[in-house]
Amino acid sequence: MKGFSIGRAAETTGWSARMLRYLEHTGLVVPPRSSAAYRLYGLRELNQLRSLKELRRQFGIELTDLAFAARLRREPALRASVDSWLAGSVRPVDWVDWEQRKHERLLAA
Repeated sequence: MKGFSIGRAAETTGWSARMLRYLEHTGLVVPPRSSAAYRLYGLRELNQLRSLKELRRQFGIELTDLAFAARLRREPALRASVDSWLAGSVRPVDWVDWEQRKHERLLAA
């Protein structure tokens, strides 16, 4: 199996070797391993690293945001909980909000 070492991949893409290890840990870019357990960055991983850099630049998102988005895809229970929470945190229709405040004022009087 051919591929770049972590040092060469870091040089080629502009990411540090430490950051490449972090990206692997978070599941964002996971290179295959050699029989001796060395990371081997092939064309796929190098393209992922380049497009990840562009994605961050274009949309101004952090790696932690992307890591969480990846976790949402991998963990259906987490995704369902977050979806449920977001559905409950949507601001009510203005008339419902107005009625609620009216009732609160009446009870306070």
